[in-house]
Amino acid sequence: MRLLIGFCILGLSWLTLVKTEPHKVVCYFGSWAVYRPGNGKIDISKLDPSLCTHMIYTFVGITDAGEVKVLDPWADLPDNGGKAGFQKFNALRKRHPGMKTLVAIGGWNEGSQKYSRVAGKPALRSHFAENAVDFVLKYKFDGLDIDWEYPNQRGGKPADVRNFVLLLKELRARFDEHNLILTAAVAAAEVSASLSYNIPSISKYLDFINIMTYDFHGSWDHITGHNTPLYPAKRETTAVSRGLNVNASVNYWLNHGVPARKLVLGTALYGRTFTLSNSRKYTPGSAASGPGRAGQYTRQPGMLGYNEICEQQSHSTWITAWDVEQRVPYAHYGDQWVSFDNVKSITEKANYVKKMGLGGAMVWSIETDDFGGVCGNKYPLLNALNRVLRVQ
Repeated sequence: MRLLIGFCILGLSWLTLVKTEPHKVVCYFGSWAVYRPGNGKIDISKLDPSLCTHMIYTFVGITDAGEVKVLDPWADLPDNGGKAGFQKFNALRKRHPGMKTLVAIGGWNEGSQKYSRVAGKPALRSHFAENAVDFVLKYKFDGLDIDWEYPNQRGGKPADVRNFVLLLKELRARFDEHNLILTAAVAAAEVSASLSYNIPSISKYLDFINIMTYDFHGSWDHITGHNTPLYPAKRETTAVSRGLNVNASVNYWLNHGVPARKLVLGTALYGRTFTLSNSRKYTPGSAASGPGRAGQYTRQPGMLGYNEICEQQSHSTWITAWDVEQRVPYAHYGDQWVSFDNVKSITEKANYVKKMGLGGAMVWSIETDDFGGVCGNKYPLLNALNRVLRVQ
């Protein structure tokens, strides 16, 4: 009986420990936001680090010699009157001790070819691992996020799948010597992830994995579709189309060997926009003639930051609707159409994280939330995640 009671006490303690393990809220920061005009421009020192367990500065690059390269010295470094982005970013930890900072290498614009070459040569892999540690320590980050988009794609080769594992293995060994964090941002949907990753092997070497569960649809599709739908729609009848949503992607990764607590769900603090072919046909799946008009801050056709969306909706007669099947909102105004996340859909995604036992949520990216509170409370979407995942 005494043994049984002891076992039960130990069991309850273990269950309590698992239950109370904190969720992560990982906040990517697009450093180019310092160049935006008006309300879209952000001072790094005014970011709110209390809303994030980890903050990731984007991006640095890689050289053909396997070394980390600063891509924007004026924004990142203090030299020659620069804006000292690295320094300001890491100083945020003083305002919220316990928050960790990482720097991300890669991103869409960096492509894949240089990463493929470096990962494919043992000497370059080792050199990169050494250089990455030196870089992280020099600039006082807590770790590195690998955002290679994507192994075995965009000019890569099939050997990238194996070589990516070997690269992470080298990095893990060196990072452990300095107690540094190693993470990666990965393609979400099976149609892409199946080409790029040995999921059990990369999971072994990464502290956590940021799954990019957004950009499932955009103006490249020529019909309107949701940026980050939680579930498929009935109109989606092919295997590929039914895989382009959060739930299908998460289940693909879980079924292929990632531990649930290592998987961090991506959420989008921006929307994907379209120009409708016919302004009277605006339901999801309607014909589109191209990307929506660029926003005043992000200045990129085909996308709007949430801060731009909420401001536009407050100044004009946008009509917002809720997609019951896919659990996300969309809005239209004249020939403009946008799919985005709001407090309601972000809250549902946060509850989905808890339901699936995932490690937390990440946001791309903190500087497109309504950080200035122009439309109401500051950081409405990021606060919604925190209310579910971090407030007990």
